[in-house]
Amino acid sequence: MSKNQIVAADKVVEIHYTLTNGAGEEVDSSRGEAPLPYIHGQENLVPGLERELEGKAVGDKLVVTVDPADGYGDVNPELTQSIPRDQFEFDGEIEIGMRFEAEAEHGLELVTVIAVSDEEITIDANHPLAGETLNFDVEIVSVRDATEEELEHGHVHSEGGCGH
Repeated sequence: MSKNQIVAADKVVEIHYTLTNGAGEEVDSSRGEAPLPYIHGQENLVPGLERELEGKAVGDKLVVTVDPADGYGDVNPELTQSIPRDQFEFDGEIEIGMRFEAEAEHGLELVTVIAVSDEEITIDANHPLAGETLNFDVEIVSVRDATEEELEHGHVHSEGGCGH
């Protein structure tokens, strides 16, 4: 097998995957869609999955179990907070499970509404899969060298550039 078809740092890798949680429920999948492209070694995947893909080749299929520490981390209770309803900027009915962008120290972050009362809204900034064991069923579809521009930007560009 050509060295160019081996997953290594600074390679653009395309994978098909199915992600299930610890309860075996399907959370996400690329199957039936285009494969997921990423630049290996650029922290575009959860660390536990990226580490297991290192050195694998096009056509390889593997099942990877990722503990929370190597996935989206443990649930951090400090990332949950209650906000007075009158300070929550949203016109319309607010329901549990809704997701919003909120201003944070380092820019915008996605938060999930986890409780609603007449007085306040409780939001959680933990990743929805924080604290979960992740099970990936993966197939490596393609591997190629990343372009200089892709490496500078830290992500894969589709044909015609990346639009920024």
